Amino acid sequence: MVAPSGSLGTWETRSIVSNMFPLLIVLCIIVLWAGITLEDAEELLEQYGLLAVMVPTMVDMGGNLGAILSSRLSTRLHLGVTKFDYRDRVLWANIAAVFALAASIFTALAVGAWVIGQLIGAALGLSTLLLISLTSGMSVAVVAVVFSILATYGSYRLGVDPDDATIPIVTNVVDVFGMVIFIGVSSLVLGF
Repeated sequence: MVAPSGSLGTWETRSIVSNMFPLLIVLCIIVLWAGITLEDAEELLEQYGLLAVMVPTMVDMGGNLGAILSSRLSTRLHLGVTKFDYRDRVLWANIAAVFALAASIFTALAVGAWVIGQLIGAALGLSTLLLISLTSGMSVAVVAVVFSILATYGSYRLGVDPDDATIPIVTNVVDVFGMVIFIGVSSLVLGF
């Protein structure tokens, strides 16, 4: 597979900055949405302090899952072995690995929060924490997969090196969706 513009970017600082600076400005504005969402959820997080403990891991892991898939796709693209085709078995194996990792991480997050709740006397039920964590986490994993594929393919089609563009795009967008999804699911489950 050959990039439409021939080469996938250069190692020149000027090229990287000119490609990335406008993107980083847009991403900063998008990330403000996560901060606003967190501010709006202050009452929920004060009432259920264990959710506040879960927020950093929930947000961070969503972006990390997207970064993992983006890196794998970019590497395969540079090696010339990737196909943006729904029949690509290696692509599906990578997607399955992201979902398996998400299921294990977000289960561990719920159990860890439950243990902390037991120790400090601010317990929510384990089943409630599992429901919130797994529903939010697996939803964020879906968003991470979609944006990883879109960012990698989009940057490739635009002739921008996916190594430069995908991880900032995916981590920022997935972090924002992670916050919004987590707060939304928590509110729904707890009837807040």
